[in-house]
Amino acid sequence: MTTIEQIKILALDVDGVLTDGTIALSGDLPSETKFFHVHDGLGISIWQKAGFHTILISGRESKCVDSRAEELQIKYVKQHSKDKIADLNTFLSTLDCTPEETCFVGDDLGDIAVMQHVGYSIAVNNAAKEVQDIADWVTPRNGGSGAVRDAVEHLMRANNTWKKCISSLHVEYTNQ
Repeated sequence: MTTIEQIKILALDVDGVLTDGTIALSGDLPSETKFFHVHDGLGISIWQKAGFHTILISGRESKCVDSRAEELQIKYVKQHSKDKIADLNTFLSTLDCTPEETCFVGDDLGDIAVMQHVGYSIAVNNAAKEVQDIADWVTPRNGGSGAVRDAVEHLMRANNTWKKCISSLHVEYTNQ
């Protein structure tokens, strides 16, 4: 039985988790726009600074996701995934980690199987009811609005790394 303290890998769906799920397509060009929340970016940076890994797995493909992953130094990205469990397991093998050491954050029905495959699962606040029902925890904020930051803080508070990482950012920390 996995405990939240054992989680080393944060695996994320993209649309609806790192974004609000809105996809803006522009005219005749094969161009799209996605909006990413700065709080999520900081959360991922804190997670990785603590020595943990982040994986992005999306059923869609977008240059926006590659750009955001590069900006956040996320090395493990699979877009146009047809099998999120297989793609996750490929990355986990590379990292010498197990599904039990992994948390997956999802929002919609296509995420349920992978959420049930990992040791700990999180649904964003505006996830489909079926996703929330199987999740171990639900974020207080919606996808694309800081939910990933909430997930990171939740995991790091559980494994007692949050306070140390926050103090290393030279931020005055109070336990309120």
